[in-house]
Amino acid sequence: MNLIKCLTRELLFSKRTVLFSIFTGATVMLAQAQTNAPVPVLQIKADQVTTKVSPVLYGLMTEEINYSYEGGLYGELIRNRAFKANATNAVFWNLIGNGAISLDPTAPLNDALNTSLKLDATQAAKNAPAGIANGGYWGIPVKPKSSYQVSFYAKAAGGFSGPLTVSIESADGKKVFARAEISGLTGDWKKYDVTLKIKNVKPSKDNVFKITTVSPGTIWFQNVSLFPPTFANRANGNRPDIMQLLADMHPKFLRLPGGNYLEGDYINERFDWKKTIGDVSQRPGHRSPWNYWSTDGFGLMEYLGWCEDLKMEPLLAVFAGYALRHDYIKPGPDLEPYVQDALDEIEYVTGDAATTKWGAQRAKDGHPAPFPLHYVEVGNEDWFDRSGSYDGRFTQFFNAIKAKYPSLQIIATADVKSSVPDLLDEHYYKSQEEMESQSHLYDTRERGGPTKVFVGEWATRVGRPTPNMAGALGDAAWMCCMERNSDLVLLESYAPLFVNVSDLARGGSMQWPSDLIGYDALTSYGSPSYYAQVMFSTHHGDNVLATDSQNIPTYEWKVPTRRRNGADQPASTRQVPALFFDATRDSASGVIYLKVVNRQSTPQPVAIDISGVAAIAAKGHATVMKAGKPDDTNSLQDPKHIIPVSEKAKGLGKNFTRIFPPYSITILELKTK
Repeated sequence: MNLIKCLTRELLFSKRTVLFSIFTGATVMLAQAQTNAPVPVLQIKADQVTTKVSPVLYGLMTEEINYSYEGGLYGELIRNRAFKANATNAVFWNLIGNGAISLDPTAPLNDALNTSLKLDATQAAKNAPAGIANGGYWGIPVKPKSSYQVSFYAKAAGGFSGPLTVSIESADGKKVFARAEISGLTGDWKKYDVTLKIKNVKPSKDNVFKITTVSPGTIWFQNVSLFPPTFANRANGNRPDIMQLLADMHPKFLRLPGGNYLEGDYINERFDWKKTIGDVSQRPGHRSPWNYWSTDGFGLMEYLGWCEDLKMEPLLAVFAGYALRHDYIKPGPDLEPYVQDALDEIEYVTGDAATTKWGAQRAKDGHPAPFPLHYVEVGNEDWFDRSGSYDGRFTQFFNAIKAKYPSLQIIATADVKSSVPDLLDEHYYKSQEEMESQSHLYDTRERGGPTKVFVGEWATRVGRPTPNMAGALGDAAWMCCMERNSDLVLLESYAPLFVNVSDLARGGSMQWPSDLIGYDALTSYGSPSYYAQVMFSTHHGDNVLATDSQNIPTYEWKVPTRRRNGADQPASTRQVPALFFDATRDSASGVIYLKVVNRQSTPQPVAIDISGVAAIAAKGHATVMKAGKPDDTNSLQDPKHIIPVSEKAKGLGKNFTRIFPPYSITILELKTK
């Protein structure tokens, strides 16, 4: 019966196509009708719910890579503000006028910021100012009608009368956007604050921040900071433009602090959370595994504030005793201090401010109320640990956390045998063809076990610095798979999230290509993959519907030769689907969300049959993102070259045919009656 139905359906479709072509000139549809290619059929069984859509499926993963925080999301504009990025040189700082600058370890601000910048300005004069300048992270952005908060610690040798002038100026020195004077320096460290107000000027980034004096003397500086307006006006907060891009994704969680940044290259370079809280002047900072310095101005509380601002939950990753250079702590007594550190961290996030030590510390840091927390991940990518210690390490953490916090869901990063994790974190970084070839991976995964899946890092790695449309198509095919299997895949987060695109040469601002959101000092943009994420996270119901299909087109993928386990795997060919889909339904409104991805270079007619409902309204809504070619992309210069477009959808019903454009992602909203 199904075969007869499909053949009849194709015949009817061909007749409709010819008639439609005659009356509208739709030659593409006529050409399709004249070929022998069978018409794909998608069947939606609206009365058969296979599972619930995970309410926390779509989230964010982030780490300090590609200047994600320092020079990215974090609002701080001064680069190397604490003078610890290089042990011998005041990198990213320049001398103004006659004199000298040097690092001075004999004049520390405190134990955390244990060196300072010494300015020899003994030759300064009224017509010959001396001072220091910082160009920020590839420029200091200036935006019209904005206020910038300046702060720094300073002291001076006896005899200096001041004052100091702070300013934001164009790099060529021709424009002064704002300036202010600070006086009262003494021989003791003191914090100074002032506001710089920018008038109605043209936005620019080729600018510098300066501190100068025309009075001769010697001055020491530490923790020099320049903050523009921040999202929600949060102190020590984040860039509004990037935060708005994230807000538009409606994420449900943030995996923090994420990835390699959690571990560090060595154990002493891990994300040591206790050193990232409290006043920023008391945070020593540490080297990132991506070879640049982190001031830790963006610390644990800043992560939690980020979550609060975007109304998402933290998914807390705790250091599990393993660092990237294969430095690890053996399970047992040696690991116990790190287990206790994780328990303290959970208490900092969730503990009562009146009855717990670390809850009280959180309140002291400005947030009396506990944060919600349901998921804790133990480590990161511990399959790299060749010592075989993760089984024991995970179990030690698992038992301790469950004993104190039995309701928390514990995530493992590699297979373990000594305990049963609630979820397993799986990572996938693949080409478009690989992502599409595994687009049914979870359809056939065994069910019934106690361990669910968290796809904590994944990306279709096509396009640089951010993905192109080919990447977005691979991503969408993969998201169809995850959404369709929400009983198994509870959470997902693309990675990496950010990239500073200012200097893409080796050793510059990017360490990893194909990142979701790109930016420079002044502006930001979302990639096609970013918009695919927005489409999926904001257009779905709460129930996954049963679906079936016939005649799905395929393409031939020539799998290249690869080396695995020390041997070359011969090249081969594989038939890969070229059309991807899933369907969900909102139980309250009855709206069906049908997602269809066409990765082909030609329009694809699809016959859609919907059963299990009385009727489907003839009019609905469509959100479509498409490209002229797969390498089309977005950039700083053309940030919205490829974006989703909303349009009315007509001719809908329980049985209808729709043509899906080449290289497209479409979401149809179908109103049930």
